[in-house]
Amino acid sequence: MSPTEITLHQKSKELEIAFDDDTRFRFPYEFLRVFSPSAEVRGHGPGQEVLQVGKRDVVVTDVAPVGSYAMKITFDDGHDSGLYTWEYLQNLGKRQAELWQEYIRQMHVANESRDPADYPVSESAPKSCGL
Repeated sequence: MSPTEITLHQKSKELEIAFDDDTRFRFPYEFLRVFSPSAEVRGHGPGQEVLQVGKRDVVVTDVAPVGSYAMKITFDDGHDSGLYTWEYLQNLGKRQAELWQEYIRQMHVANESRDPADYPVSESAPKSCGL
């Protein structure tokens, strides 16, 4: 599977991607940032995930192809690691509602916020994965 169209909708803060299998997904920028495939977000193994907080207003500043299998997304909070493969984006698209619901549940349990104003600048910067 390969993308046939990738569109950044800056006003609505969404990335739209269409694939050659006729699937099409619209991802809020916050969703893509929260579910970044980077080690910084996912950790280096099960149980090492880092809950992303204060990302409601994040903006995509650049999208660059990586070979024929992925793209790299740069966000205005400085995050630009992790490659979004076409397979990973298809999986995110198919599971978007379920993943978002779980993220909101985790935020509630952790008593955290999606709003960047709730965090001092130093805390809203990307967190290290502990290495």
